[in-house]
Amino acid sequence: MRPTVQFLFAHPAHFIALGLGSGLSPKAPGTAGTLAAWLLFPVLHAPLGDAAFLVFLLTAFVFGIVAADRTGRALGVSDHGAIVWDEMVPFWLVLLFTPDTLAWQLAAFVLFRLFDIVKPQPIKWADSKVKGGFGVMLDDVIAAGYTLLVLAIAARLLDH
Repeated sequence: MRPTVQFLFAHPAHFIALGLGSGLSPKAPGTAGTLAAWLLFPVLHAPLGDAAFLVFLLTAFVFGIVAADRTGRALGVSDHGAIVWDEMVPFWLVLLFTPDTLAWQLAAFVLFRLFDIVKPQPIKWADSKVKGGFGVMLDDVIAAGYTLLVLAIAARLLDH
C-alpha cells in the first residue's frame, strides 16, 4: 500500500511516522525525511537549547516507536519506506553534535544516508532481527552513531 495524504491525516501516529508528510515523497522517502529533518533542525533547536533538545529527542524517539509500530501495522509492512520519523530523530541528534557549517552538515547528511542505505553491521542485524517500532527506530540510531564517529575522526584529522 502506498500511503496517501488522506492516510497521513487519518491518525496522529501516521502524521508523525510519515515525517510530517515528507515520507509521502514518491522517490527516496528516507532521503526526503532526512532533508526535512535538516530543514527543521534550526527551527526546533534554537528555542530549546541543547539540554532541552536532548529531552525533546528522547521524547520524539519514544513517540516514534509507538507511531512507527501503529503505522507499520496499518500499512501492512512493519518498516514501510514511507515511515521516515526513524530517519528524522537520529539525524537531529547528528546535527546537534555537528559543527554549524554547511560543509559539515552536508557531510553529516551524506554519511547518515550512506550508513542507513548500506547498513553495515550491527545496523543490518538490528534491521533484520529487532522488530516492531523499536526495531524501526533502532537501526537509524546506530547509523547516527556511525555518522558521529566518522565526523569526530574527520574533525580530529583536520585539526592536525
